[in-house]
Amino acid sequence: MRKLEGGKLVIASHNKGKLREIAALLEPFGIECVSASDLGLEEPKETESTFHGNARIKAHFAASKSGLPALSDDSGIEVDALDGRPGVFTADWAETPQGRDFAMAMTRVWKECEALGAKRPRTARFRCTLCLAWPDGHDEIFDGTAEGQLTWPRRGDFGFGFDPMFVPDGHKLTFGEMTPEEKAPLTHRNDAFQKLVVGCFAG
Repeated sequence: MRKLEGGKLVIASHNKGKLREIAALLEPFGIECVSASDLGLEEPKETESTFHGNARIKAHFAASKSGLPALSDDSGIEVDALDGRPGVFTADWAETPQGRDFAMAMTRVWKECEALGAKRPRTARFRCTLCLAWPDGHDEIFDGTAEGQLTWPRRGDFGFGFDPMFVPDGHKLTFGEMTPEEKAPLTHRNDAFQKLVVGCFAG
């Protein structure tokens, strides 16, 4: 497994919430993070039907355009009552002509569960795939999950995306009610990141 030797790393995302989380995770390793938007890189089309496929598209695009190693994240929420939807299409469920509306997306998820008469607890999980890619085309992939259940009405003003309707296993607060410090060790992104650290930073 290839190691990342300090220096600059492009975070291949335009999502400010993801950027904050990833930059905070990388801070202890002395890596200078620069975002794809800071470099003026456009967002490539995510044409794959898996988290792995879309993570690779984003990381390799940013690495090839910048000439630097790039880290991408493709993530979403899987609802068991909806057969794993929205899954890889999580962000699409929030798309509107005016931008992403996650309040609308959360409402859709809950209404679809209600229409199905889904039993409670309505179990779900966040999934994350991190792809670390180099300009020469090499990459490393790491997966993470956070198991939990849905709650309604949504609660909390912290976090982003579906955080206000997701209660992680073993807790009573939603991700949206937790401070960033409380949420960080429980997330799917942290789970994947710890595997990235062992694979590409440690030793």
